[in-house]
Amino acid sequence: MLSSVRHERILDRLRTAGPTEVAVLSGLLRVSEATVRRDLAHLESQGTLTRLHGGAALTSAPEPPFAQVSTSHLDEKTAVARSAAALVEDGDVVLLDIGTTTHQLAVELRGRSITVVTSSLAVLEVFEHDTATELIVLGGVLRRNYRSLVGFITEQALKQIHVDKLFLGTSGIRADGSVLDTTVVEVPVKQGMIAAADHVTLVADSDKFPGSGVARVCGPEAINALVTTTGADTTTLDAFRDAGCDVLTAEAVPND
Repeated sequence: MLSSVRHERILDRLRTAGPTEVAVLSGLLRVSEATVRRDLAHLESQGTLTRLHGGAALTSAPEPPFAQVSTSHLDEKTAVARSAAALVEDGDVVLLDIGTTTHQLAVELRGRSITVVTSSLAVLEVFEHDTATELIVLGGVLRRNYRSLVGFITEQALKQIHVDKLFLGTSGIRADGSVLDTTVVEVPVKQGMIAAADHVTLVADSDKFPGSGVARVCGPEAINALVTTTGADTTTLDAFRDAGCDVLTAEAVPND
């Protein structure tokens, strides 16, 4: 097999499956692990991937700060947040993922008699003076740029909790329903959140179809409900429906 063909197949694998071990790539390509390591070294030198311990992941583009992202598509995010808030009942234990859409959801839930669990400092600030809501903040290493907590401490904390409902964010959704993230370190945290929840709702405005992302969090089969806005790609929505997911579409109304 030509090296150029191997390189493209490696990149295709990383796009669809996220970070992948050398041994897995070796089996897929039917070449030695030494050959795979040489290929990864070449692709890393071109800036297309980053080698990790025992494997590789696609190189992420520089991430804009939370404050900048939070003002983008605000009308749609607000519409999604309001529809998602209607799914929450008093007394629920709710896990809120990081992200600007889940931050808007936190605003909509402020004052409710619920328990909120989160790894987002932006969500923390929404509820820190709200005496109606019990707030549980997961520990971890601070990602200052996106105001989130990550790492093994966060992942271990998630193994100790059980929640009624998770509201999951995403940077992009592929046509087959794969939920993506742009930051590799967030993926195991999101997967831990999914494992901790009875019901998972994905909140994503139409701009996230396809959106962006280098690492796969899960497929549509892990999602119970999707809340989005009009204009989302119909093929992708059908992939969620085929997986048994409830799809709710909100109409964005411009803020005054």
